[in-house]
Amino acid sequence: MDCSKYRTLGALWMIGQGLLTAVVPQLSVRILKRLLSKNFENTAELTAKPAYLRELRALGIGMAAAGIASFAMERVASDEDGKPEVDDE
Repeated sequence: MDCSKYRTLGALWMIGQGLLTAVVPQLSVRILKRLLSKNFENTAELTAKPAYLRELRALGIGMAAAGIASFAMERVASDEDGKPEVDDE
């Protein structure tokens, strides 16, 4: 089974999610508040500290970098699969 399309799609998703988290960390905070509100009371009163927002941005940058690296490796692998091997001997 050829999973290269799925790996490419996963890499692109990781890039998009990482960029979104790096640029708009408040969106992740809002989603977390909604998830917590299902099981806890007074979650609307929670506020994110600036250090947490910096950590989210760093996480987003790391996710985007991992996605870019994965996408690049997949492109190189697909380019190598299409070329015949050259034997230098």
